[in-house]
Amino acid sequence: MKSKLFVWPMLAMFAALTAQAQGQKVAIISVQGAIAATRDGQKAIAELDSKAAPKQKELKQKQNDIDALKDQLNKGQNTLSEATKAELYKSIQSKTTNLQRDFEDAQADMDQEQQKVVQQLGQKMYAVIERYARDQGYVMVIDVSSPQTPVFYASPTIDITKEIVDLYDKSAASMSNPAPASPLRAPGAPATQPAPKPATPPAPTGAKPGTPPVKKP
Repeated sequence: MKSKLFVWPMLAMFAALTAQAQGQKVAIISVQGAIAATRDGQKAIAELDSKAAPKQKELKQKQNDIDALKDQLNKGQNTLSEATKAELYKSIQSKTTNLQRDFEDAQADMDQEQQKVVQQLGQKMYAVIERYARDQGYVMVIDVSSPQTPVFYASPTIDITKEIVDLYDKSAASMSNPAPASPLRAPGAPATQPAPKPATPPAPTGAKPGTPPVKKP
């Protein structure tokens, strides 16, 4: 398994070098950095931070309680009874274990929320990258977000992260601000119908159309 994980990155790097050698355009991008730099990404990060704040406050308070017990135990080494010190030590161990469990659960929940955001925004981001690469004639775009990406050096001139962020924000803005509706009719109002032509008044009984009625003497 390890050999396969090593071969695939090497194949990707070889493909990139081959494309460059043939004079074809290759670019790099930090997808994670691009997502975080977009307006949608910044909004999502702020929402996640706000959501995590109460839990972080709770965990910090539990840590403060543990620190207070530790301080009490340290200061009472020469004055507290062995039974009291044993009880304090037991309480510290129990609270520390619970805090570690709570921290891991909170971290797992936060990772799950972050993954949802990355998947949601990532789909839009990949669509923007694909369109940009096609329009600009790139044959390959390499994501260098991970430190394990087999890119030892890349010129800043082929980094398209900023361009993709700008294009993403522009596309998102145009989708959130659609063109205004036609002013011909208000929303919900029936479509305007052409005015009916005036009806021709019926001719008097017994007279031909267009002939004035005969007056009696």
